[in-house]
Amino acid sequence: MSSNAVSSSALPVVIVGAGLAGLTVALHLARERRVIVLAKRNLDEAATAWAQGGIVGVLGDDDSVDSHVRDTQEAGAGLVDEHTARFIAERSAGAVEWLVERGVPFSPDPGGPMGLHLTREGGHAVRRIAHAADATGKAIHEALLAEVRLNPNIDLRVGWMAIDVITAHHLRSEAAPCCYGVYALDVARQRVETLPAGAVVLASGGVGKVYRYTSNPDTSTGDGIAMAWRAGCRVGNMEFVQFHPTCLYHPTDRSFLITEALRGEGGLLKLPNVEGEAARFMPRHDARAELAPRDVVARTIDFEMKRHGLDYVHLDATHLGEEFLKSHFPTIHARCLALGIDIAKQPIPVVPAAHYTCGGVVTDLHGRTDLPGLYAVGETTYTGLHGANRLASNSLLECVVLGRTCAETILGAPAGEQPVLPPWDESQVENADEQVVISHNWDELRLLMWNYVGIVRTTRRLERAMHRIRLLRDEIEDYYANFRVNRDLLELRNLVECAELIVRSALLRHESRGLHYSRDFPNALPVSFPTVLGREARSRRARDAVSSGGSVFGNSRWV
Repeated sequence: MSSNAVSSSALPVVIVGAGLAGLTVALHLARERRVIVLAKRNLDEAATAWAQGGIVGVLGDDDSVDSHVRDTQEAGAGLVDEHTARFIAERSAGAVEWLVERGVPFSPDPGGPMGLHLTREGGHAVRRIAHAADATGKAIHEALLAEVRLNPNIDLRVGWMAIDVITAHHLRSEAAPCCYGVYALDVARQRVETLPAGAVVLASGGVGKVYRYTSNPDTSTGDGIAMAWRAGCRVGNMEFVQFHPTCLYHPTDRSFLITEALRGEGGLLKLPNVEGEAARFMPRHDARAELAPRDVVARTIDFEMKRHGLDYVHLDATHLGEEFLKSHFPTIHARCLALGIDIAKQPIPVVPAAHYTCGGVVTDLHGRTDLPGLYAVGETTYTGLHGANRLASNSLLECVVLGRTCAETILGAPAGEQPVLPPWDESQVENADEQVVISHNWDELRLLMWNYVGIVRTTRRLERAMHRIRLLRDEIEDYYANFRVNRDLLELRNLVECAELIVRSALLRHESRGLHYSRDFPNALPVSFPTVLGREARSRRARDAVSSGGSVFGNSRWV
């Protein structure tokens, strides 16, 4: 080791993101390592805190790992990796137990498995969803945050945004590809810091904010996906963006989700201004009716809205009774009531909205990416679990299971030599002259993605979107090169990067499958494969996978 270098094991692990994935990794690591967790906005803006439904746990006597795997595969429309699905399903009970040990106040049922009440959601054969009423994500997030704040080995930095992963490229070195840390913006001080790291974990969530209408918080700008892509990592299945079927339609509140569980408990989708049984439309499209997987329900709602010229459809739960709704869905009941909608007496106006990114950075089941030292967990990733459509409540489960395996892998990794990292260079830039450029480009991007790359797509729309995205990208990169960075600019830069990846992936899929529906290719191919985009292979592991025609899935080198 050179005199100027240090051992990577002596450096903290930097985790980008403070949702369930990031906090899970942090808590498992903190037993032996120092950890820095970066949260670019307020902690309650993590996507985890907004999750309503729950977390899958194979717990009941009427359930099995095989059943959960089958449901996951069916929802994923033929693109779920069975090994991945089984690996995670087998550890689902342990994941729920770990959360219970952390003090998560799941809804109780003295007669239920582990004393928990289990609900059912669309696509699930049985009740297997552990939940905390209708605010499961918030309950989980608060419990883990409380433990993180008490841990002396975890430095939780709020208002810090990672800019890019530091690699040999930044060192102007011909050394083997490796992740050495991150450049991060301290938003309050508007100062960019160099953070050396023994390992970096990307856990920044998905890219829902690339669409005009989304159930996601403002943090969902694809930061981890864009950073990994720029660092030379592969991404997979970016065309599969899940639109949640039932987001509240309201002029002042367009991001409030109406949980899947409301349909699981008997809520019915109906056409407005139609009486009786004729108002229900799901049974005419799918035998599973309201309990069909999300992609089916969202596409059906979109079809009925366009067919009848509607701005929304109704989700009717009035027949469930006020007492039941208040006890099982207190958050939804209270929020809707505050907006003038009494869900015990009135149907809820709902519309599909971008909800979950099923693709992302290609990783194995231990969070490893193509770049040594760089890991990723949660919605930022593509592991093969979600296929062409995510099964409800599998996302929180993936965070807990793979967050643990990721931490264990980092703890077991051999120490390497860490060189001195160059500081962030601002010598050639100046303060931005007009912030309006950012806001205008942001609005243009989100609108064109909604209009051209939404639930139903065509090749012509995708090509138009790509043309405009590349014009936007050129303008944003010019802005980035000449002006000091701020959070809005960095988020826009990442969104444009991810938008191009979504469109590129969609153009490569000449079929309709899961969340990707094309009018030009309305049928599914008899055999289909994941869409994997790669840049120059910068690691031996990536080169080996490409040259052998191998996959990250079912290959012992990766698992």
